[in-house]
Amino acid sequence: MADRWEFSQIAQDRAVIWRREAFLMCGDWALAEDLVQTALLRLYTRWQRIDPGGVDSYARRVIARLAIDESRRPYRRAELRHELPDTPAASAEHADALDVRAALQQVPPRQRAVLVLRYFSDLTSTEVAKVLRISEGTVRSQTARGLTTLRQLLGEPATGPAKGSTR
Repeated sequence: MADRWEFSQIAQDRAVIWRREAFLMCGDWALAEDLVQTALLRLYTRWQRIDPGGVDSYARRVIARLAIDESRRPYRRAELRHELPDTPAASAEHADALDVRAALQQVPPRQRAVLVLRYFSDLTSTEVAKVLRISEGTVRSQTARGLTTLRQLLGEPATGPAKGSTR
């Protein structure tokens, strides 16, 4: 009974944060809720075997993998998304956030998952590598590629050495 109560407490405390992370990975609030629900189900069924200190890591891993798998489904590629109806004027800061979210949705799923875990969830490269079960080198390369793609989509100048220069 104590395990059920402990699981309920963690689910209540962390579900909102996991939902935000899932949204940043998939770009759809309804799908983000589905991803978190699936993650909670998997977490509950394996509750006895999970280290209490690794609950966040396990949930993030499940959410990231589900988001990547979901993006590969054929019906997702064919889905058309229409512009939202007129909304009240937003501040420049809000508009920038919307631009970043829109650009983030154009980044490939694995790079997006790495960027969200790295910069939104504030995990280290080592922690991201453990969550996604990839090497740290892959985390660094996916992060660099994802940031380059984001910068291109947002129209920001690329950083780093200019073409033709030597390091």
